[in-house]
Amino acid sequence: MRHRKAGLKLSRKTKHLNSMFRNLVTSLLKHDRIRTTDTKAKELRRWADHLVTLAKRGDLHARRQALAIVQEPGVVHTLFEKAAERFGKLAGGYTRTTKVGFRPGDNAPMTLVEFVGGETEAKKKKKPKKKAGAPTAAKKKPAKDAAAVAEEKPAEGKAKPARRKAAPKSDAATADAPAEPAKKKPKAKKEEASE
Repeated sequence: MRHRKAGLKLSRKTKHLNSMFRNLVTSLLKHDRIRTTDTKAKELRRWADHLVTLAKRGDLHARRQALAIVQEPGVVHTLFEKAAERFGKLAGGYTRTTKVGFRPGDNAPMTLVEFVGGETEAKKKKKPKKKAGAPTAAKKKPAKDAAAVAEEKPAEGKAKPARRKAAPKSDAATADAPAEPAKKKPKAKKEEASE
């Protein structure tokens, strides 16, 4: 009987399996999102949610338990600093999985695993929507012609001057101009001797 044997085997030995998930959860905590296969992602959720629960607890014993799993102490430190404010209102389900398609090499189904709670920062960065009836500043200003725009750009200092089209070369111009370096010819295939 397989009592108290939770988790997936994934055709790996126990040490390899634990090492792989420790690496995955460290990468997830460091980068906030990673891409992996579906089965690994489902198992990774358990590991990540357990670590966030430890971080919300925040005591020394929980920190030492997290350090036994996560490979980098700096990642554990940032997790324990930010977990209470980021996941304080949630009672589980700290990760989100999104299917992103199939891997090109072996057609394995891939999933994006990311932490929930990061979208509050993204919402703050979004600009408020403009009302449909309000005129925009671009509509009020008359459009400048291309020559006026070209004159203003060099004055800024960092803009590159506009490229000029080359005039067709005459025979006299080509005689005075330095010779262009010859292009390398592709190497000829060696003929195999049948002797």
